[in-house]
Amino acid sequence: MDKRKFNKGTKGNRGGRKSKSEEQSLCEKLSPLEENVFKQLELSINNGDSWAIKMYFEYMYGKPTEKKEVVLNEMQPLFPDTITEEEFKIMNKVLEEKY
Repeated sequence: MDKRKFNKGTKGNRGGRKSKSEEQSLCEKLSPLEENVFKQLELSINNGDSWAIKMYFEYMYGKPTEKKEVVLNEMQPLFPDTITEEEFKIMNKVLEEKY
C-alpha cells in the first residue's frame, strides 16, 4: 500500500505468476508444435548455431554455477588495532547523538 490518501490497494495476483489452469492451457496449445520445435533445434545444432548448442546443454545439464573471483591487493583487518584521534572523535560524536 502506498502513501496516497485514499489508496484501496489491489485485488488478486496482478502481474504475478499465471494460475495453473492458464499454464496448462498454454501447454496444450503449444504441444502440437513440439515435434517441429525439436526438429528445428536439431537443425540449428547441426548447423553449429551457438545459441542452440547453449540451450541444449543448459536444459540437459543445467546452467553452470557462476563463480566470482575476489582479489585483494592487501590484507585489511576487520577490526583495526588502533584508531586515530579524529576517528575516535567522529565515533564518539555519532554515539552521543544516538544515545
